[in-house]
Amino acid sequence: MFIAGSNSPIKNTSYKVVLPFYGYAALSFLLATILIFKNSVAFTQHYFNPHTLAITHIMALGWGTMIILGASHQLFPVLIEGKLHSNLLAYSSFFFAAIGIPLLIFSFYEFNMGMIAQIGAILINLAVISYIINLLLSIFKSKKENVHAIFAITATFWLLLTTGLGWLLVYNFTHTILSQDSLHYLTFHAHMGIIGWFLLMIIGVGSRLIPMFLISKYENKKLLWWVYALINIGLISFITIFLLSFKSQLYFIPIILIGSGVILFGYYIQQSHIKRIRKKVDEQVKTSILSVAFMVIPLIVLVGIIATLTSISNLKFVLFYGFTIFFGWITAIILGMTFKTLPFIIWNKVYHNIAGLGKTPNPKELFSTPIFTVTVVSYVVGFVIFGWGIIKTDVLMLKVGAIFLLVTAILYNLNVFKILFHKAKLK
Repeated sequence: MFIAGSNSPIKNTSYKVVLPFYGYAALSFLLATILIFKNSVAFTQHYFNPHTLAITHIMALGWGTMIILGASHQLFPVLIEGKLHSNLLAYSSFFFAAIGIPLLIFSFYEFNMGMIAQIGAILINLAVISYIINLLLSIFKSKKENVHAIFAITATFWLLLTTGLGWLLVYNFTHTILSQDSLHYLTFHAHMGIIGWFLLMIIGVGSRLIPMFLISKYENKKLLWWVYALINIGLISFITIFLLSFKSQLYFIPIILIGSGVILFGYYIQQSHIKRIRKKVDEQVKTSILSVAFMVIPLIVLVGIIATLTSISNLKFVLFYGFTIFFGWITAIILGMTFKTLPFIIWNKVYHNIAGLGKTPNPKELFSTPIFTVTVVSYVVGFVIFGWGIIKTDVLMLKVGAIFLLVTAILYNLNVFKILFHKAKLK
């Protein structure tokens, strides 16, 4: 199988492994937007409440993590120029996560951290362990590594630390395992996932895919290694400051380091765009590039949060900060990249063996471009209105923004399942 714009075949990964992740993630996004509409008032309250916790974890696990796991099973062989070690481990990661995530989400929503939550946390960790073993064995067998693969494997280790700590936090609600209550460690847990897992993985894969889809001549591995170092050092410094309970002003150190990494990544994408061969950039890649710009928003908000740490109004900016991450750059890049990767997977599944029997449609014809355009418009409008509703503590504005986000999720699902259920059509 080939990804457009790449000379490297994606070997060995069955579409049967990958597609369930896409479908699951799409439905998770829909569920999150339904809950955000139903529970909009939760975004005027403290961020540590059952409904906000449930929505956050749907977005982090069901939406962001599941689609990254699915896409990376398909794309990781390209990064290492080798084969995925095991489809069975890939299936295992899906089934463990698919069962564990709803158990954990239900427990958060009902705020019952008993056996159901604990089983959910264990299953999610088993999913991550299956995934990381698969990636490590794939690298060892290929005996090739590059900066993109190192980003991916490092991100996966941070994911394991994040879900491992999450498992301890779930148990800490009913058993005294940690020295302080679970709320104390929430920031620590969240940022290991946001920076270590999402940011590193998105930069690692995005720095490979975006130039590839732009057909860009630009390549600067040294710059990417700087990005890698700055983000990891920044995250480690954050953890050190947190665990040693240093003064809050020291948090500006990791912000500067991680922010510098994000800016350098933005420069890398800008140079890729400038030096592209394909002058016409399609809407899917434009949306992915928009997500890079969205990375700056939470950094600015975080600076404001630390600067006003003693202010009561700080709570709504913490909510806004989380919203700009999960509904901002993570969602934006997924919206764009879904329709650059999934159509090629389905095209290969449907037309690989009959391509010579007649004229086949282009992969981009497998989904509706007008629906995609409306999806992006609805998303941007919903993001702006809902975000402003959080800042203004305005329930009506939150409801209106939530409607646009719900429409976004419905349209996204329509296009995703249109692709997933595509049947052969020879012209």
